Amino acid sequence: MQSVCPTDHLETVIDKHFHEDNYYITSLGNSVNFNSPVSEEINALVEAKSITEISFVLSDNNKIMMDALESENFKSIRGLENFYDKTSEPKKRTEVLRRAFHTEIPLITHYLNLKVQGLKPQLNNWFSDKVKVNAKIYLRQTNLFKEANVDLIHLEHFYLN
Repeated sequence: MQSVCPTDHLETVIDKHFHEDNYYITSLGNSVNFNSPVSEEINALVEAKSITEISFVLSDNNKIMMDALESENFKSIRGLENFYDKTSEPKKRTEVLRRAFHTEIPLITHYLNLKVQGLKPQLNNWFSDKVKVNAKIYLRQTNLFKEANVDLIHLEHFYLN
């Protein structure tokens, strides 16, 4: 099962790279909220289709993430308020890294890690240990998916003076 942002148009790319049956949850900027009805639907699909892996996927130039880093034009779109709140503080913490290395990967990784950590407790206990929940970043220039290394930078412990 893949959780993707519709602005990335990754469904066909994912189907070409990962040849098993793929099921999708779409939300702008991968901003899916794990409220009760959504969690119930995810659990039902995992059980019905014997899903063993759930991946949160964003491209390295995701339009919603790029907007959150720059102009915040989409902030008023219903459902994205929480997304912009979750990226505000990490955006400040990674600004030096983003400018020095010309990459948004640390912030995207941090955000996707929040999604992974948010879903894990919502999975049914009796199959949660059988389902791998991870995050991937699609690198457009190389046409590759990279595991989002959640241990690389812990923004909750990272400060620049």
